[in-house]
Amino acid sequence: MPDLIQIIISFLVALSMSLYSVPIVVRVDKKLNLFDRPNERSSSVKAIPTLGGIAIFFSFVFATTIGMFGYEMPELIFILAATMLIFFVGLKDDLVNLSPLKKLLTEVIAALIIVLPGQIRFTDLHGLFGISQIGLIPGILITTFFIVLIINAFNLTDGIDGLASSLTIMIGSIFGTWFFISGHITFSILSFSLVGASLGFFYFNVYGKQNKIFMGDTGSLVIGTVIAILTIRFNEFNIDQTQPFAIQSVPAISFAILVYPLIDVVRVILIRVLQQQSPFTADKNHLHHRLLTLGLSHNKSTFTIIGINILFISIVFTLHQIGLLRLMSYILFVSSFLFMIPAYIIRRRKLVKRNDPTQPLLIPGLSAEKVIIRDNLPG
Repeated sequence: MPDLIQIIISFLVALSMSLYSVPIVVRVDKKLNLFDRPNERSSSVKAIPTLGGIAIFFSFVFATTIGMFGYEMPELIFILAATMLIFFVGLKDDLVNLSPLKKLLTEVIAALIIVLPGQIRFTDLHGLFGISQIGLIPGILITTFFIVLIINAFNLTDGIDGLASSLTIMIGSIFGTWFFISGHITFSILSFSLVGASLGFFYFNVYGKQNKIFMGDTGSLVIGTVIAILTIRFNEFNIDQTQPFAIQSVPAISFAILVYPLIDVVRVILIRVLQQQSPFTADKNHLHHRLLTLGLSHNKSTFTIIGINILFISIVFTLHQIGLLRLMSYILFVSSFLFMIPAYIIRRRKLVKRNDPTQPLLIPGLSAEKVIIRDNLPG
């Protein structure tokens, strides 16, 4: 019970600090004229304060530090060091625009801090493609690539209100609950500190009026870093199947939990490459952008994506005994198919509109002027 109390305290401290600090960040943003302004890549009708990630970062770090009192977690110092590095990169990018190459290089450095001195890396692929234990060098390379991929995947999910933060709340809650019931208390504290910090931001981002704010790269890069760390530990803690609450086919479970950011970032990069564009070129090919094009509001688009993600997670937890490769194949096929449906509908409507210009592209009931679209460059 004391462990649970410590986890709850960490969550409440992060939530309270986030709720307290977001309005302060908004006031500073307004005073310094720091806004996410409408541009050629968006159709927002007004400028919105950015840098909400400052509140997320400090709430997460403060709550984690308080929550870890009485526990030993040698890797925490390296987790915080890497997260701090990513935070300042995101902050600089939000303020003065950092080149994609510099962001990528810094992400690699942060990943290496986590992997080398932090000793947080993949050591076993759980039989995926017939591979179980992996050596030191392959483990370092695979883990570094994975961390950078997840950081950028979450960076790209921050395109509409509530999406990045609600994904974080869902993923952090799932990981945090499993860490708790399986006895990995320190990582449960880490998870729920992130959930609390993101929940406070979510309230202002989605329902805020006077204090509405975007998280910016300052928040999305930090979130991606922490989620990557939680995913690696989730996979590593499930290597020993004799432990209580051990899960079979854990890479497939992780894939299902992260299905939206992973599939969307890979799909968008492939589209850009096939169109002979730079993978770092901003566009509106993300699933959340296409849901907006179909006429869904920000909230409906966000909750539709979260609902699909939860459906995948439920199905995979139910079918986790059918075999890892088969389960991974099912997730990849079904998710790719579902995520292509909005694009198919849009193309069909464009054909109809071409033949009959009086036909609208948007779903009736939503004016195009009310759609707000944002897109962040990947690192």
